[in-house]
Amino acid sequence: MKVVAFNGSARKDGNTAILLGYVCRELEREGIETAMVQMSGSRIRGCTACMQCFENKDRRCSVEDDAINEYIEKMLAADGILLGSPTYFANVSTEMKALIDRAGMVSRANSDMLARKVGAAVVAVRRAGSIHVFNSINHFFFIGQMVVPGSSYWNLGIGRKKGEVEQDAEGIETMKNLGRNMAWLLKKING
Repeated sequence: MKVVAFNGSARKDGNTAILLGYVCRELEREGIETAMVQMSGSRIRGCTACMQCFENKDRRCSVEDDAINEYIEKMLAADGILLGSPTYFANVSTEMKALIDRAGMVSRANSDMLARKVGAAVVAVRRAGSIHVFNSINHFFFIGQMVVPGSSYWNLGIGRKKGEVEQDAEGIETMKNLGRNMAWLLKKING
């Protein structure tokens, strides 16, 4: 089994990546392979609403000049998907929004091709707004008929400067529990 984690932060290896790392380490302890995709510097854009994906039905976005199709291929090859985003004005980063919109449209155009994969949101936040980010990511999972595990709290960690989330003991424990719960669910579904 494999889980792909997308770090939707403009900051490579920052707080969002640190939180995703805690989830991934728990998955690896349970024998599940993980891979991290750092979206920093990807320069991906949002959906152009061309609707070609509904005509082509080839599991690809018709806009070919960025990394979205590579990301979609990684999602298709995985049993589980982690989407991590910092909180930007109480919402996901622009990189994460582009991934959600374009992968979501391609999935819908291809008979909900991500259905029954396990998906989980991970959110880094300075102070407030993280619940909206958490909900935005989960809406992507739910409309795609994916299965979402819970944790001991909402999947967020608090910290502003790089590395500050390491001081959020409850946030770290939430990520560890999420990893264990995601591993359990993956094993139940794919067992």
